[in-house]
Amino acid sequence: MSMLPTGWISATIPEVADVLDSLRVPLNANERAAKVHGKISSELVPYFGATGQVGYTDSYLFNEDLVLLGEDGVPFFDLFKKKAYRISGKSWVNNHAHVLRAISGVMDWRLLEAQLNGLNYVGHVSGSTRLKLTQAAMNKLPILVPPQKEQRRIADKLDTILTRVDALNDRLARITPLLKRFRQSVLAAATSGRLTEDWRGERAPVEWQLHSVNSLCHAVNDGPFGSNLKSADYTNDGARVVRLENIGHLTFDKSKQTFISTAKYAQLSKYAVDPGDLLFSSFVDEDVRVCEFPVVIRELAINKADCFRLKVDESRVVRRFLMYRLASRSTYQELKELVHGATRPRINLSQLKAFKVAVPSIEEQTEIVRRVEILFAYADRLEARLQTARTAAERLTPALLAKAQAEGRPIREVVLRTSNGGALIAGEWLQAVIRTQGL
Repeated sequence: MSMLPTGWISATIPEVADVLDSLRVPLNANERAAKVHGKISSELVPYFGATGQVGYTDSYLFNEDLVLLGEDGVPFFDLFKKKAYRISGKSWVNNHAHVLRAISGVMDWRLLEAQLNGLNYVGHVSGSTRLKLTQAAMNKLPILVPPQKEQRRIADKLDTILTRVDALNDRLARITPLLKRFRQSVLAAATSGRLTEDWRGERAPVEWQLHSVNSLCHAVNDGPFGSNLKSADYTNDGARVVRLENIGHLTFDKSKQTFISTAKYAQLSKYAVDPGDLLFSSFVDEDVRVCEFPVVIRELAINKADCFRLKVDESRVVRRFLMYRLASRSTYQELKELVHGATRPRINLSQLKAFKVAVPSIEEQTEIVRRVEILFAYADRLEARLQTARTAAERLTPALLAKAQAEGRPIREVVLRTSNGGALIAGEWLQAVIRTQGL
């Protein structure tokens, strides 16, 4: 007995769409460049591949409404990624996408796209490193065909709600840059004195003093150069080698691991990195790469030549105050000036040692660090909620497609349950972040 709703039937791709794969023509980058050279934008036609538009050309193969389904290089097993998409008008399609024309009066092209994005492709695709959906395998994909009126109703409702889901995702995407700006504004306020203006107003004024990084540290060193540490010295375990890839903006990535033997470490022990030492990248990135070597990592470690190690003199400066000052936008701007004109700006040890920072009293530094970490913890909570919302938003589309395909029932209830809450939460976060931008 069929489990499908009344009036629904199960079909295959050739029964609901014309397969136009034989009309595809691939063009390499040089061929496309030659075809668009000297042409104005109004003369250009979109050139499509497995997952979307990949360029332009000056002529077209198709001029109609089509559904393109990736043939290879597509995340077939990721429920939250698209495998099919719609195109209209003049187009050129290469051989990495199957070309389908929904048969009029049989299948709504919008519902065909939705089903192709909601299907389970296990058992239909082949390959290990690069998955491929052959035309023969595609032709066996199960497609559910409701009555025409119901197809239109489902497709109309999906178009409406998926537009809302896309808008939600756009709103969520805008929050991450806001959080980044928020953290940078906190650092700017903290290291310029604005964050503790009220604190200073209640006490006898103490001037901020300029000090070199070197004068605030017991030692500032780079790691071993040249033959002192070679790739041949790396082992599967032993003492950790801190590399550029470990140093992030206020974060240490301990997942990326490189080791040397304890015997080699003994030879290089003058480069030892201890818990709490600051690590600074020699490359000058917009997000300044400086962090603490985590106290929780209880292991032998040294730093590589392009990673600077700072052993902070905490009688002169609070370690995290110095880290926050070095992580600020002003540090990037000042260091970039030192190496003006370089393709990839990079400083040397002498430049870092001589770098000047303004330092308040130890008491004010301690208060600055306390306030920064309260604000950063707030931003971290927002970021965690943002990730939860993103995960929920990613699940909206496949959940809706599954409902539309598997049950064939009205999806209005599903739409209301899955979309409104996410949009409301995203709006709350956005407003919360915006309110903090006065820092």
